[in-house]
Amino acid sequence: MVWRLLQQVRLLDPVNRQDQRADVLLAADQLVAIAPQEVPPDTEVIDASAWVLAPPLVDLYSHSGQPGYEARETLETLLAAAAAGGVQHLTLLPTTNPVIDHPAVWQALQQEIPTTAWSQVRVWGALTQGCQGTALTDLAELAASGVVGFCDDRGLTHWPLVQRALTYVQPLGKPVALWPFDPALAANGVARQSGVATRLGLVEQLVCCETIPLLAILELARTVSTSIHLMRLSTARSVEILAKDKPEQVSASVSWLHLLFTVEDLASYDPHLRLDPPLGTASDRQALIEGLKTGAIEAIAIDHTPLLYEEKMVSFAEALPGAIGLELALPALWQELVVNNTLSALDLWHALSTAPARILSIEPPRLELNSRHFVLFDPNVTWTVTHQSLRSRARNTPFWQHSLRGQLVPFSPSINSGRTH
Repeated sequence: MVWRLLQQVRLLDPVNRQDQRADVLLAADQLVAIAPQEVPPDTEVIDASAWVLAPPLVDLYSHSGQPGYEARETLETLLAAAAAGGVQHLTLLPTTNPVIDHPAVWQALQQEIPTTAWSQVRVWGALTQGCQGTALTDLAELAASGVVGFCDDRGLTHWPLVQRALTYVQPLGKPVALWPFDPALAANGVARQSGVATRLGLVEQLVCCETIPLLAILELARTVSTSIHLMRLSTARSVEILAKDKPEQVSASVSWLHLLFTVEDLASYDPHLRLDPPLGTASDRQALIEGLKTGAIEAIAIDHTPLLYEEKMVSFAEALPGAIGLELALPALWQELVVNNTLSALDLWHALSTAPARILSIEPPRLELNSRHFVLFDPNVTWTVTHQSLRSRARNTPFWQHSLRGQLVPFSPSINSGRTH
């Protein structure tokens, strides 16, 4: 048994809003004691004053390549990436092949999840058959199979169908995740409406592509008690709308890259920054951050979207939208937001752990004794994003072959879980 005493490590408890320092005793990869009175002989004493010990992260929605798109990502590499990023609770979108629109698909997927995985997998069941937005799935049957809620991962603007779905889900006690996005209004837009997009010669996507369906969803929310989660908010106008009048049962999230980049960064035409929704203006980014501070937006989603090289290495407008992030979100957000005093460490951890758990109706992670479920994070270590350093099979990230600062400590309990290379 290897014993380690972490001296004066920074403890984050976002549930109780506590940020303090204490000595912590580890036995191998288990948390044994906080402020221990005694330590075993031969305990390794480590100056951990630069490290952070906190509950694991919870991701609201991400994509799995398996089943159907294993060339992009397998469950094995997906779970290895989640573990390396400190994500214990991973929630998958139903847009696999086949779509998770029947309990049998979810049951078959469960059989493929390694029993030794540090991360736990949950899924959103499809709201409509085949995620096509035309006919509802058997919602009660899916709910009974253990899905966390219902989502189509697309913009739904068939409002009678949405209203019917919200009504039918109401007695099931499950949330419905909706992406406020109107594909007809969006047309072929790949950049947020702005002078920058015009200058770069990129087809613009209007702000109202998001705000019109957002307003419709909020009005429908007033007719039911169903929990509704708004995915991928990306504009200042959306934050303004939510800040003024958000129904109690409605929550919202922003994808992590929208807190780091803006339409100005598209000057590089990097296809890894081709996202849906597209990156916003500097004002949009600032409003999203303020929304997290005020509670208009509760959570940050990683929205991990693995894609093949040939699906990204084309012209910006032709590239499939999306980027990976399970291993990258925490260090990038910490450096950009916490180090720069834009968000407190507790606020960031709340948005990445506590708030997503509450939205999913699971117990928010806490630091518990005799548990392997904690994150030990070194904000100061520098590493380069390469094939050797990533666990994910996919490489579609704007950080590819760039340096990041911040990574899990090598003996964190999740760090060796599911290593694939």
